[in-house]
Amino acid sequence: MSDDLLAGYQRFKSGYFAENRDKLRELAEEQKPSHVLITCCDSRMEPALIFDTEPGDLFVIRNVANLVPPYEIEGSYHGTSAALEFAITVLEVPEIIVLGHTRCGGIRSLVLNSKKMNQDSFIARWMSIVAPVADLADPHRLHDHATFNYCEQAAIGFSLRNLMTFPFIKERVEAGTLTLKGWHYNITTGSLKQIHDQNTISTIVEEAQD
Repeated sequence: MSDDLLAGYQRFKSGYFAENRDKLRELAEEQKPSHVLITCCDSRMEPALIFDTEPGDLFVIRNVANLVPPYEIEGSYHGTSAALEFAITVLEVPEIIVLGHTRCGGIRSLVLNSKKMNQDSFIARWMSIVAPVADLADPHRLHDHATFNYCEQAAIGFSLRNLMTFPFIKERVEAGTLTLKGWHYNITTGSLKQIHDQNTISTIVEEAQD
């Protein structure tokens, strides 16, 4: 099953790697990404492809439903929080973007099954970060794409607010050295919307034309 990946690796090694050897050698010495991108682990989301970026441009953090938990020092493992700390305090990346998308399985599961989810599951505990989003869904339109889209965008708003609970992020935002943005990508049309909070949404890139 992995033969296709190995074949792709060979094409990469003889193509892109060979053609960009000097640049990649420089990157091996130091990375200086310009954006932190918190996005979903959905296989249909490829940030480097969507934004036409090169290796070294993006510091990508992926998890289910592109969520940011609130700051806390209790508990066990905090992969997203650790990645944020490294990106902001060590690499000093000047911008964080929370990138959500349509047809998100995590948000859909939360909206449709919030009362039935096994609270001992990893997914249920993770999605509880944005549990209030389920209450925003119109109970009479639970299977409409518009309902899911709204909840996906609202979850981005929650994550933006959670980012500000991290002292090292809040300090830099207030000092003007760090900016936070929320974007929602439509995987069907290619449109991109900016999310200020769950009530303020503006289209920043129109739907792609055929």
